[in-house]
Amino acid sequence: MKILVLGATGATGRLIVRKALAEGHDVVALVRSKAKAEDLAGAELVEGDARDPAALTRAIAGCDAVVSSLGTAMSPFREVTMLSTATRALVGVMERQNIRRLVCITGLGAGDSRGHGGFFFDRLLLPLMLRKVYEDKDRQEDAIRSSALDWTIVRPMVLNDKPARGRIKAVTDLSGVHGGTIARADVADFVVQQLTTDTWMRRSPLITW
Repeated sequence: MKILVLGATGATGRLIVRKALAEGHDVVALVRSKAKAEDLAGAELVEGDARDPAALTRAIAGCDAVVSSLGTAMSPFREVTMLSTATRALVGVMERQNIRRLVCITGLGAGDSRGHGGFFFDRLLLPLMLRKVYEDKDRQEDAIRSSALDWTIVRPMVLNDKPARGRIKAVTDLSGVHGGTIARADVADFVVQQLTTDTWMRRSPLITW
């Protein structure tokens, strides 16, 4: 399978690219700067802005699926629009090109997963530091849900850089869920798995250890 990865130079995105290549997929990475993606050996690099439909159209040519691991920095005061703008552009390009499979990472706290992060995350980190980011993640998810694509929205618990455990708990029933963590490497494994299965098609699993 040939896949386009957005956010490929992020900490999780790099692992997704490497995992996909290791699984035998062909990978195209849309990056702002090829110089910052030189370590993504084996991936085809296309330079451009993920919010630009023309750049997305160039990058997606010949692809079978898209993985979005776009992220953005904390923004306590300034409005955030990058995630939703890029996702709306991506959905439009995918629908025009008849490419249906999209796996997108958002995060704990988006949509109906809000309120399941534990005291520190729910009462302090999200409202004080991440509120603007998560408002845009909600708009991002809305754009995906209203599309005609075959989507999976992946919501990881708080990310860490520990080695993968190879054991992932994926749930949509969040009763009793109050925080947790997961390694970026396990998230990458889960995301790549979704490219060849419809287990979580049109669903939004929260994943944790």
